Amino acid sequence: MEPIGEKLKKARLEKGLTLEEVHRKTKIHLNVLKAIEEGSLVNFSPVYIKGFLKIYCKFLGIEYSDSLFDHKQIQPSLKPAAQEKIKMPLPIDTAPIWDPALKFIRSKIKAILFIGIIFIAALGLFNLGKFITLKARHMPKRTAVSARQVSSQVRQEKKSEAARPRKLATQKPAAVLPKPQLQQKPEETVISGIRLGIRAKEDCWMQVKTDGKTIFQNILKKGRFENWQAKDKIELSLGNAGVVELEVNGKFISSLGRRGQAVKNILITKEGLTTPR
Repeated sequence: MEPIGEKLKKARLEKGLTLEEVHRKTKIHLNVLKAIEEGSLVNFSPVYIKGFLKIYCKFLGIEYSDSLFDHKQIQPSLKPAAQEKIKMPLPIDTAPIWDPALKFIRSKIKAILFIGIIFIAALGLFNLGKFITLKARHMPKRTAVSARQVSSQVRQEKKSEAARPRKLATQKPAAVLPKPQLQQKPEETVISGIRLGIRAKEDCWMQVKTDGKTIFQNILKKGRFENWQAKDKIELSLGNAGVVELEVNGKFISSLGRRGQAVKNILITKEGLTTPR
């Protein structure tokens, strides 16, 4: 009967494998593999020998049976000192550890545990960052609220100031709009001096001088209406001539220029309105 060691060695060589490759894939000690093939396992428990043979046969694709194992075929060749250096693998009961399927499952479990640890750590960092952000924003929110209150008060004050001239504007149009009586009696308009009314369709910067004295130099807000009187002359400068409407001595003037055009040194006298060239 052909010894089991020679049979395994022959099968290994047919597959073109070295003992080192078999050792890496089966995890059987290299010295044990050599002893199996040489039939020189001595003083080893038959349980260990059967376990090694089952693993080796399974790896090489040889069907194992107890009839293949004959302890009489094993001859002593290793010295006791050499046997002590061999690290004995686990018994046959633990042989499934080298099963590729179990190794795959174990690797998957390790990967899942690793991913779980990373997820938990990321979640903890996210919650910590969220807590720090909320805490940092706690004080600025109070400041923002107070700023909004101040801004709302400012807007209310501006609205109250803007409401005052609107009342005047609603009360004065009847006085400044041209009437048939004024057209019939131009002499009275000339005698009463110079009267100028300006209504802003959009915000417009302007400067008004009456008889050589500056009485207004600011932005006339959108929708506001103002009027002035002078004895001899009124000098007017506009930053946006296309967005204002004028009433000069009761005569309506829709525009003195284009939108966005600045017109300076407009002269208004009893004779009429003149613009610089």
